[in-house]
Amino acid sequence: MTTLRPVSTVEALAAALRERVLSGDIEPGAALPEQELSARYGVARPTVREALALLVHEGLLRRERNRSAYVPVLTSADLADLMYVRAPLEELMAQAVAGRRVAAAEEALDRLSGLPAGAPWAAVVAEHMALHEALVAAAGSPRLERLYATLAAETRLGLVGLRHSYEDPHELAAEHAALLRLIAEGPADAAVHAMREHLRWRHA
Repeated sequence: MTTLRPVSTVEALAAALRERVLSGDIEPGAALPEQELSARYGVARPTVREALALLVHEGLLRRERNRSAYVPVLTSADLADLMYVRAPLEELMAQAVAGRRVAAAEEALDRLSGLPAGAPWAAVVAEHMALHEALVAAAGSPRLERLYATLAAETRLGLVGLRHSYEDPHELAAEHAALLRLIAEGPADAAVHAMREHLRWRHA
């Protein structure tokens, strides 16, 4: 028997805010004042404070002394530096899993493909991240997995900027289907080249 854990008000609020951030509803640089969120969602300010703290811990928000939590702004230089670090990790992963199919990545692709055209962009981001993280986990290197995890928050925020480049999530799914096919076919050098080209295209 599977026991479902009840979702607390803090977790529910954090989930709602997370979706708004990752869907671009709350723009980069926007502040999230506790009083306004308390009134909007009908919850006490301590609940708001805890929910914001969760998102700060995840890296989706930042908070400075005497200032409301806010969505970080990733500049073009930030994104370029993110890809500078992320690309070698993804290429190491591609080399490690070349010639193999990764079931968890294919399952994430199926979920991405199954999203309707009007799905919240946060859902697209979630499945995109699940696919790449499944590939990294399949490489079998705990250290690679830990390094990749340190980039997760900024990667998710960077993906928010792609929402205007894809009118339909199926287009993004098609790109990833092609990537998974090339990785599964191998050999290693072809898989690495496919990943390099994939990351170069719209930084997806």
